[in-house]
Amino acid sequence: MRVLVTRPAHSAEKTAQRLREMGHEPLLLPLRRPEHDGAAAAGALAATRGAIAVTSGEAVRVLSALGETLRPHLDRPIFAVGEMTAQAARRLGFRSVTASSGNGRDLADLVSAQSVEDLLYLAGRPRAETFEGRLRELGIRFSVAECYRMLPVAPGPAEIAAIFSGHHPDAVLFYSRQTAEDFFQVAELRSALSEQGRIRLLCLSEAVAQAIPTLLKETVTISSMPDEISLLSLL
Repeated sequence: MRVLVTRPAHSAEKTAQRLREMGHEPLLLPLRRPEHDGAAAAGALAATRGAIAVTSGEAVRVLSALGETLRPHLDRPIFAVGEMTAQAARRLGFRSVTASSGNGRDLADLVSAQSVEDLLYLAGRPRAETFEGRLRELGIRFSVAECYRMLPVAPGPAEIAAIFSGHHPDAVLFYSRQTAEDFFQVAELRSALSEQGRIRLLCLSEAVAQAIPTLLKETVTISSMPDEISLLSLL
């Protein structure tokens, strides 16, 4: 099966390897690229003492570039959305890592259950407000440090034609609502999907699926859990 991966390049390469191990042919079309702000992360860590929250593996990659600056903070509890992000934090050396199996709202509930009073959220931009909104509902004090931005990448007509000409993709993987919105804002990509018929659109969550145009909703399948293992199991 030919599978189109729309993740940023760093993450897409790891997904591509998993797809090859499953016997699929990955096609990579990054629609966003990260721009890290390590100084913002380092400053926020230095100014706080409590638990840390991350809702994306990209925030962990920002931390990985801090080197010795990170060492004094490895004893701080860290809360992560998804086991993959949690594992990345453990590999960095964090000793107390807790993962939610759901979305940002679930992570906020998990933070509340452990009676965390002050929380540093290492966030990106753009982002959904789910996590922060739930923290406010629960009355949890938190601060936000925007330590990375996801900048748009515009694929060229030749790149799109190479993917969709001949043997077109059998499925497209969407990991975020923003990426799905980016995808369907490109006229050539919208046309390619419409012309090729029933290419399966596999979405990490219901929130991601909401960005799929109404005319293509019947080709959408939503992962049972918002993690890559569950998403790839749909193939």
